[in-house]
Amino acid sequence: MEEKINQILVYTLLAAKNVLTLDDVSLLTGLSKSHLYKLTCNRQIPHYKPNGKQLYFDRTEIEAWMKQGKVNTIDESEQMAAVYLAKASRK
Repeated sequence: MEEKINQILVYTLLAAKNVLTLDDVSLLTGLSKSHLYKLTCNRQIPHYKPNGKQLYFDRTEIEAWMKQGKVNTIDESEQMAAVYLAKASRK
C-alpha cells in the first residue's frame, strides 16, 4: 500500500513539473536512461545542458517529440484519399 502511495506521489510531482530531468523523462516516456543518453548524444531528442553536465528537458518539447510520426487511422486515410480524388477530378 505504501509503495502505491509513493508511486502516486511521484506521478503527481512529475505532472506539475515543466522542466524535467533525465529520470523524469525516462518515467514519462518509458524509455531507459541509456537510450535517452543515446538520443541526446545523437541530437534526436530536444534537451538542454546549461552547464555542460546536467541534462534538462522541456515538458512540452518532449510531449511534441513523442507525438511525431503519427500513424493515421483507416478513416483518416480514407478521408485524405477522398479529398485528394476530389481535387484531382476538378483539374
